[in-house]
Amino acid sequence: MRENFGFLICVWILLWGNCLGRFVVEKNSLKVTSPESIKGVYECAIGNFGVPQYGGTLVGTVVYPKANQGACKIFDDFDISFKSKPGGLPTFLLVDRGDCFFTLKAWNAQKAGAAAILVADNKDEPLITMDTPEEENANAEYLQNITIPSALVSKSLGDSIKKALSLGEMVNMNLDWTESLPHPDERVEYEFWTNSNDECGPKCDSQMEFVKNFKGAAQILEQKGYTQFTPHYITWYCPEAFILSKQCKSQCINHGRYCAPDPEQDFSRGYDGKDVVVQNLRQACLFKVANESGKPWLWWDYVTDFAIRCPMKDEKYTKECADHVIRSLGVDLTKIDKCIGDTEADVDNPVLKAEQDTQIGKGSRGDVTILPTLVINNRQYRGKLDRGAVLKAICAGFQETTEPAICLSEDIETNECLENNGGCWQDKNANITACRDTFRGRVCECPIVNGVKFSGDGYTHCEASGALHCEINNGGCWRKTQDGRTYSACVDDHSHGCKCPPGFKGDGVNSCEDVDECKEKLACQCPECKCKNTWGSYECSCSGGSLYMREHDTCIGKHASTRVSWGYVWAIIFGLVAAGAAGYAFYKYRIRRYMDSEIRAIMAQYMPLDNQPSNVHHPDI
Repeated sequence: MRENFGFLICVWILLWGNCLGRFVVEKNSLKVTSPESIKGVYECAIGNFGVPQYGGTLVGTVVYPKANQGACKIFDDFDISFKSKPGGLPTFLLVDRGDCFFTLKAWNAQKAGAAAILVADNKDEPLITMDTPEEENANAEYLQNITIPSALVSKSLGDSIKKALSLGEMVNMNLDWTESLPHPDERVEYEFWTNSNDECGPKCDSQMEFVKNFKGAAQILEQKGYTQFTPHYITWYCPEAFILSKQCKSQCINHGRYCAPDPEQDFSRGYDGKDVVVQNLRQACLFKVANESGKPWLWWDYVTDFAIRCPMKDEKYTKECADHVIRSLGVDLTKIDKCIGDTEADVDNPVLKAEQDTQIGKGSRGDVTILPTLVINNRQYRGKLDRGAVLKAICAGFQETTEPAICLSEDIETNECLENNGGCWQDKNANITACRDTFRGRVCECPIVNGVKFSGDGYTHCEASGALHCEINNGGCWRKTQDGRTYSACVDDHSHGCKCPPGFKGDGVNSCEDVDECKEKLACQCPECKCKNTWGSYECSCSGGSLYMREHDTCIGKHASTRVSWGYVWAIIFGLVAAGAAGYAFYKYRIRRYMDSEIRAIMAQYMPLDNQPSNVHHPDI
């Protein structure tokens, strides 16, 4: 794809009268401290991969391997290691250019323990920028794992180092990146040249991954005024002779003025280049509107959310999907549409015209010809597009002692969820949100509340699932209380979704309607049965004093033995009552007789009674 894109870029540059675009090779200094024969300061070109130590220095000793001098094979196969011993200087591995990709050389050097790799050019020429492989090899897994810095040195310096090493001399050097980026004041200005196309292979994937990971740091730096960020987009002109061709019509807008390559490089399927241009324009306009409202950092949220919610592979790379994302972020959609304008009109678009003018290099920056490209303080960043590496480079752009706290610590707090809920899903009634602040910025992820997991896209929908999910907003299901009864469509088990309970029908989410079992003849259908519908159930009775058996939906007669049994029960009850009454009367009679006899005996001691004998003997006094 790069060859095709480069060709299209060159066509655009031709129309400007300059097909030799000024590409700037970004460099850092290399200082050889020993031996005396090659001592001095040299220039080397920073590779467009790995992690350059922007703002810092690295001291080490140079090694040129006796075998595998091109570093195209694994050094383990040659039983060679460059890991530094305790107390020893880091190893800078010098290798020859050619036979394999620069990135493979760096990866093999890193795995062998080298702290940096120096690639010696194989011909006398100005220094070039070592880049990643073309698209057919750009999906190699190791590309994103290269973390050591890399540099291309001239053939003459490479030969001098090799000669000194062959004579048994130690070559020590200092790699210095302190002046690779200007750092004039306490604010850093940086640009990111990007693309909304998500079907360009590994480069698009790594670019989008960087945007997601760097978003939090970028927004913190911007909100606190430490940086001034501007996104940019590359477009090209269609030659006037081909404006009416099928290719230009499908790849360009505004009558061939602004074009982009076909995403799939196939004009017969998928999206067209003009779809990419329009989406690029929409992103640029969103930044313009958000910047005018004092919130330029919303660009990071939009680009991230659009990539997640509106990918080409799902055929959602549309204006409708983009508008949903814009509304969720609270940005004025009318102003954005006005900024985009009429893409079919034969006129210049002010935003895209300015982008084309900005692409031409000014000062020390040079033309932008590689996507993606990061420009920091008007210098093109070289190295791995990684959060940590880019943050280090931006921090190197601050004047000494003015670096913000984020440059000293990765403990970042964001508060994006406080405004418009970060554009994420939320249930205000249950006070639940999918918005979560992280050091990478806010993310929209369905939450876990009180052990209940919510599932969904996190932007428009989250639904409780699993055990106990009915305790959270009734699982998002229907629920109603009537006539003293409460019914729910949520089942508190591991099931998913909502289902109306027995006696009701409906979707279980918005409504459940009572089923008339009598009318629909679902129950109480025996000949003697009489049916009456109730809310959520029914009542069934039988004629002739019969009993209704619900489980069998039938009526049964009452047996005589039942009446006889009840007669015996009442007879026993009456018998017990009579026995109790008789016992009480007998007990009362006996107590009264006993008390009478006792009283009479006491009284007889003090006075004669009529029924006592008269010849009672009295003792002498």
